[in-house]
Amino acid sequence: MSTVTDLLRRYPDAVLGFVGSVAVTVGTYGLADVPRNDATLEHLGLVPMSYGHGKTLSGIVFWLGITAMVLAWVRIGRDREAMSLRATSTTVLAWAAPLVFAIPVFSRDVYAYLGQAAVLAAGFDPYNDGPAHVPGPIVDSMAQIWAPTTSPYNPAFMLLARGVVAVTGENVFAGVMAFRLVLLPGLLLALWAVPRIAEHFGASRRSGVWFALLNPLLLIHLVGGPHGEMLLMGVIAAGIVLVLNGRHASGLAVLGLAVSLKVTAGVMVPFVVWIWLDHLRREREVTVRDRVGVFAATAAIPAAVFGAFTVVLGLGFGWLNGLAFANRIINPFTIPTAAAHLIAWVASPFHAWNLHEVLGVTRTVGSVVMALALVYCWWRGRRDERSAMAFMCWAVFAVLLLEPSTLPWYYTWVTVIVVAFTLPLWARQVVVAASVVLLILFQPDDSILFYKPLESLLALALGVLAAVSLRHRDPLRLNRFGAVLRPSSASGTDG
Repeated sequence: MSTVTDLLRRYPDAVLGFVGSVAVTVGTYGLADVPRNDATLEHLGLVPMSYGHGKTLSGIVFWLGITAMVLAWVRIGRDREAMSLRATSTTVLAWAAPLVFAIPVFSRDVYAYLGQAAVLAAGFDPYNDGPAHVPGPIVDSMAQIWAPTTSPYNPAFMLLARGVVAVTGENVFAGVMAFRLVLLPGLLLALWAVPRIAEHFGASRRSGVWFALLNPLLLIHLVGGPHGEMLLMGVIAAGIVLVLNGRHASGLAVLGLAVSLKVTAGVMVPFVVWIWLDHLRREREVTVRDRVGVFAATAAIPAAVFGAFTVVLGLGFGWLNGLAFANRIINPFTIPTAAAHLIAWVASPFHAWNLHEVLGVTRTVGSVVMALALVYCWWRGRRDERSAMAFMCWAVFAVLLLEPSTLPWYYTWVTVIVVAFTLPLWARQVVVAASVVLLILFQPDDSILFYKPLESLLALALGVLAAVSLRHRDPLRLNRFGAVLRPSSASGTDG
């Protein structure tokens, strides 16, 4: 009992966030994407949570949990000296622990992972055959738009998923749990690497962990989702740490593993050239031979790692086919898609343009601009290690803004590397506001509220409130109501 009391006294916000995480986990059993045609919840006696009053109570518990986690996160971020690095890292693990047992929430991607792996396990080629080739509870649980589509996942990820299905078979609940367990090392790697990236550039290690890993939006999506980005972010961060510490070949090999998990990680690889050359310049004059060698090694090492996984999987580059299906995701959280929505809306009184026709144009323009932005960022980062890291962050951010579609958990690509820099308060406030807005607009059952004006305005208002709270302890001045109820410090008698 004394231990609990000590924790409450010393780390009240960490405890509040943990309680919130437990509430979120409990709430997912009524609100989130429960596996279809699976009797596990029935055997556990939890089915009543998913309908009627049970669903209503689940919703109350879930959103109270979200509120508690966001409130605790903002408070921890505002009181920058209140918790040590070790305490903040432990808090990340404490908040993540209950989410390991959550029903997949905010997305059904994990069922797609299992579905693509089941195709491979059944002897089909997931780069040519969709999960619908292997009917069963896994396919039933997927978002059906993806059931006939081929896999966009890279060879290392497919091998990982194949290993999960080999153990769990068609048991969807077991498959989800096993996937979380194999992805969790990414969170541990990130907890190791993020403080080292921050320390290398003189930024706050503790603030880096708070910013990149304690964020409820990312933590709930990564662990509660779960998503492959949980492993990817750790591998990326570890590879960057190795490169920054002068172990360039090892770092490139680890980044090659990251590319083998998700091709987007390849955006970061070219910047290693400038970091490596800057390290050489600190030791001696760099020659033409040095430059050629560094360029060659930076290209060859990740390519060799990717090639090795491709050979082991034995399916070639078929994953390129699956990337095209990402265009089916239409949400206005990238510039090209938002522009298409705006153009179609403005033109609607004069011309009934089909949104998909406009999307084809805006996304093509976005892809061209993105390619130019990546080249520009790479060239601008050539000065030294610090500029290479800064423009690496800008390059990844450009991808997030300009690709056809972006989802909340994709932002881990940039959060684990931008910790190298001390962001101004206004930037941290923008991140807090955006995190709260996305937590509300993306619903636990995989629906999106963006097209509902009232709900969107409410989400925006709450996001702004959270952002202001990062600067001010009581932005709504609620303490004044408590002051009315408290007795005056002065006392006296009537007579």
